[in-house]
Amino acid sequence: MKIPGLRSDYEQIGGLVYFGRMLDKIRLKAAGKLPADFYTGTADRTHFDARCCTFLHVAYDALTARVLQGGSDEEILQWCFEHGRRPSTDEIEIWNGFMTKRGWRDGGSPELAQAKRAAGLANRDDIQTWFDLHIAEEA
Repeated sequence: MKIPGLRSDYEQIGGLVYFGRMLDKIRLKAAGKLPADFYTGTADRTHFDARCCTFLHVAYDALTARVLQGGSDEEILQWCFEHGRRPSTDEIEIWNGFMTKRGWRDGGSPELAQAKRAAGLANRDDIQTWFDLHIAEEA
């Protein structure tokens, strides 16, 4: 299902994939515009919001409070750098590589296969990563 205002996992803020999508999810949830079953937060450490917060060393609740104060995505990323950590260029490259390939021949593959089946997309061989699944589900 297409969710207006929710950007692609691939869009980058400060060179980071996924970060902008997480901010969109926070804003949309606060506005009541995100489906109730749409995952947000860090309850499961393997989900992307949790991974992103862990990577930046920021608490999701603190990030949510900061996002809801307003400001640009770049300002919020700068806040993350100041209250968590600023990853190096190499670390960002590794992050982007990990995130864009998650589910393709790794520990996330079984869960991705299950999610594809649940979405009625098990026959879609072109969906090889979680990012691919998000695109297919939101088309």
